[in-house]
Formats: sequence, structure tokens, C-alpha cells
Amino acid sequence: MQVDPSQVKTSELHAYLLGAVSPRPICFASTLDKDGRPNLSPFSFFNVFGANPPTLIFSPARRVRDNTVKHTLENIYATQEVVINVVSYAMVQQTSLASCEYPEGVNEFEKAGFTALPSEKIKPFRVKESPVQIECVVKQVIETGPNGGAGNLVICEAVMLHVNDEVLDAKGKIDPHKIDLVARMGGDYYCRASGSAVFEVPKPNTQLGIGVDALPLAIRTSSILTGNNLGLLGNVHEVPFVDATFSDDHLKNIIQYYSITPEEMEKELHRYAQQLLDRGEVGAAWQILLAGTV
Repeated sequence: MQVDPSQVKTSELHAYLLGAVSPRPICFASTLDKDGRPNLSPFSFFNVFGANPPTLIFSPARRVRDNTVKHTLENIYATQEVVINVVSYAMVQQTSLASCEYPEGVNEFEKAGFTALPSEKIKPFRVKESPVQIECVVKQVIETGPNGGAGNLVICEAVMLHVNDEVLDAKGKIDPHKIDLVARMGGDYYCRASGSAVFEVPKPNTQLGIGVDALPLAIRTSSILTGNNLGLLGNVHEVPFVDATFSDDHLKNIIQYYSITPEEMEKELHRYAQQLLDRGEVGAAWQILLAGTV
């Protein structure tokens, strides 16, 4: 299907965008209004944008249904300060409750059952239950349009981070399984970024990977190996040589069993190599594949 933004209702386009661009991290924004009353609201148009200066962005968009603006944006204009609290799985239901459109002046900390902590460098409160709280000053607000659904890009500079020691690993880094973050998707869907949902992708080879286009033809055109498999194989800086010392019992069994049917042997070698790649054993997978080209 094709969707022309100029030919569909904003609400329909909004749904397609949120379903396609996901998962999105959640900015749980704490602000104060001009009278010093706290406000707390989540936004999924959010990300980190730089480290020097430390920059975060989020967008309290104009409401699609009636083109009104949110209290958070009004408070941003009034005070130029915000605490961005990240959202873990342990607090996601309370965070959702805080997104209710309570009347102006209602304290969402109290409504959602969160604990307000004083900040170090700015006036808005932090959320104690959040594993990382980031105190920010607002540098700029870019309004992208006057109509319902238009974004208001809030550009913030972090002036203090508060990180719960319980989410750190032995090296003092944030452990994705311990911080247990959640992210927003389309409709009512969220996802949880921990456990089996978390996986590693090796960084690109600093010596420059050979690329998929440089793989041997039989590997590049394999009916078994996936694009992800080829990406791993193409991330070596040169095509490996056959290692005469490499020994693998399953490889021997494949060669012995399928020796009279080369096409089936190649498929079995590719299936086995795929299993090795799924386990991250790229070097061994290369040796299995090279065995089929000898």
C-alpha cells in the first residue's frame, strides 16, 4: 500500500507513523507551571541527540482531535526547565495513568502514586521511581505547525543526571536487563527491552568489512542464509582462508552423508553455518561454508 500524507486524515496518518516508527523511548517529563505547581506527563516523540553538549529532544505535539496544546508545553514556555525521567517496566502502568488529561493544576505525582524528589540544579521535581532522572534546561522550542498533530520540538540540555546504582553492572555501566526499560509502539502496544528481547550486534569492522557484494557467489545467492547472516559474514576485513586445522564432527557427517548430492550438501552446510552464525560463531561458520567450495 501507499499512503500520501496529503490524502488521508491526520488521525489515520498518525496511526501509521506510530505503528511504523517504533519502538520509541518514553520521556516522562516533569515540569512546573508559572505558579510552581508540578505536572508530570509521558511523551514518546523523544530521543537523545548529542553528548557535547548533552542534548535531548522531545515533542509535546498539538492534540489531533481539537488542536489544543498540553500543559507540559505551556510550562516549558513559562519556566524553560524540565526533568526527563526514563520509564522502566516496574512503573509503566503508573506512567500510563499520569498521561490522563487531568485539569490544569492537578498533581500527577499524587494521581499516579509517584514520589517527587527535589532536583539539584533546576526547580521541577524528579520521579524517585525512575531509574535515571535527567535535569534539563530548555535551549529552544521549534514549532512545526499551527494545526492539530503538529509537533513542538523541545531541545534540552542536560545539566545533571541521577542514575540508580541498582541498574549498574560490575563496570559501572547501565545494564539493559537491570534498567528494564519499556518503549512505546502503535495503538496500545508497548515493548520491554530486557531478557530475551535484548541482543547484541557486533559493531562494524574498524578495518572495513568486505561487504555482502564481496562474498563468494554461492554464499551471496544462498537460498538458506538470510540478510542478517550475510551481514555478519560480510563484516570480516578479508575472505578467510581454509583452516586445515579446523575440525568439526558435524561437518564431517554432512560431507560423508551428502557427498553424492552436491546441491543438498551445500544446503546442509549453509543450514549448519546459519546455526553457528545465530550463536555468534562467525569464524566457524566461515570454515563450514568454505568447506562447500573446496
